Amino acid sequence: MKTVSVQIASVLQHRNAKRNIGALVRLFVVLTALICIYSVLFHLIMMREGQDHSWLTGFYWTLTVMSTLGFGDITFHSDLGRVFSIFVLLTGVVFLLILLPFTVIQFFYVPWVEAQAAARTPRELPENTRGHVILTNNDPVSLSFIKKLEKFNYEYVLLVPEIEEAMRLHDLGFNIVLGNFDDPETFKRVRADQAALIVSAQNDFVNTNITFTVRQVAPEVPLAASADKTTSLEVLKRAGATEVLNLSEMMGKALARCMVGGNAFTHVVGSVDELLIAEANASRTPLVGKTLRENNLSELGVSVIGVWDRGDFQNATPDTVVGEHTIMLLAGSAEQFLQYDEHFAIYNNSVNPVVILGGGRVGRATAKALEARGVDYRVVEHDIENVHDTERTIVGDAADPRVLREAGLDDAPAVIITTHDDNLNTYAAIYCRSVRPDVLVICRSTLERNAETLHRAGADFVFSYASMGATSLLNLIKGRRIISIAEGLDVFRLGVPKSLEGKTIVESGVRQQTGCTIVAVRDADAGLMINPPAHMVLEASHEMVLVGSMKSESDFLKHYSEG
Repeated sequence: MKTVSVQIASVLQHRNAKRNIGALVRLFVVLTALICIYSVLFHLIMMREGQDHSWLTGFYWTLTVMSTLGFGDITFHSDLGRVFSIFVLLTGVVFLLILLPFTVIQFFYVPWVEAQAAARTPRELPENTRGHVILTNNDPVSLSFIKKLEKFNYEYVLLVPEIEEAMRLHDLGFNIVLGNFDDPETFKRVRADQAALIVSAQNDFVNTNITFTVRQVAPEVPLAASADKTTSLEVLKRAGATEVLNLSEMMGKALARCMVGGNAFTHVVGSVDELLIAEANASRTPLVGKTLRENNLSELGVSVIGVWDRGDFQNATPDTVVGEHTIMLLAGSAEQFLQYDEHFAIYNNSVNPVVILGGGRVGRATAKALEARGVDYRVVEHDIENVHDTERTIVGDAADPRVLREAGLDDAPAVIITTHDDNLNTYAAIYCRSVRPDVLVICRSTLERNAETLHRAGADFVFSYASMGATSLLNLIKGRRIISIAEGLDVFRLGVPKSLEGKTIVESGVRQQTGCTIVAVRDADAGLMINPPAHMVLEASHEMVLVGSMKSESDFLKHYSEG
């Protein structure tokens, strides 16, 4: 009964409820009047024919004729009566079979169905809700973030302003609340003042409005907003955003960071305090053709965490063979990487420009990051409005082989594919790999699910726009404890689980059980120990720095619990 009362109340609160009820009442008044008039005329015509019937019979005849039942037990004998019967029948068809059903469906049934749907669409959270994350968009970044929140057991709610979209997402299993972004009451109902984080991922103008509205309700809660334009960074901060994410700039830097082709230097792709994670191209170096045990890189102080081979990441073992296309993932300090570079910097040195496919925001950010490293580049862009550097830009279709050759694909040490179209990126990756089997292909994936497809298409490195944004948002909650190296490969920090206390690293079996590699251990007294020895004993006060894929990280969380 409570549900029915809620639905009735929702129908009555509908903005057109009074008009709908009024229309129904008017229709029934007219129909009742017609029935009464026809019953009176029925008696008059019957009396003229010499027939005598009761008033109840008159109403009975009128209703059976208007409803087209026509039992035939009461009939007229004159032409006037028959003409009257036809008129009553046609009136009944119009009113009872057309107007009445249409009016009931349009003005009563449809609002009732909407009220039923609205009754199952939440409009607020319980008063005791706290420590949750509030999202304002179901874009790829937010959906990827939701997956990470669920993995780490964080509560979330997705604000949706349109009821149809809210019902669709609710049916898909998302935690949603219906409400307008520009209404402070909406954020009061989702307990914004008790949230752990609020995320606004709309366009820059809507983000500014949301941020300004939230600050009326929750002035101290962390709020992260995305920004498409550089000029929006300051505006959003002034509106009250505590963190502004320019994902295009971040993606450009990440893609440029992976450009290891053309030389054998170490290129840092992540850091945790003094610990550096770097990638190094083994092509044309003495490392090729030997196992890691034979290369004995530990003498230089660096540790090989794993190796990339055409986008396939493998955990390193002493018997891992370094191939011509191998890119090694190394852990070490700045001094240790300097020693590595002194040994191998003379190999595989190329001065040919890198080819960047796509001159949009991500492409320009990639070019800017490469230029900061002193790496020459050529950009392929089909839209003349996106051309900012005419000397280094080739205007044309990135899917046109002639344009790619003009850009220098035949001699380029690497190709960086930055367009937002994953279909085009897949095509370009396959073509570049077929023309240049030895070229390094670095690719952007807009959707997380397309990363594996791009790897199979020939990309050596793939960065998912959605995954990168989600990791950045998760770091705001976890205190920047996760660093994304490449798609599905993260550096993360965790305390020593109770089940591992008192065990050595080799006894812990972390790598065998989960695929994660312990690359550093922080001790309160000794500080950060990079590449700790296998016989080091793990203690409760230690903090581990691990590297692993998303699956490895998930397996670790399943096998162990943080102490």
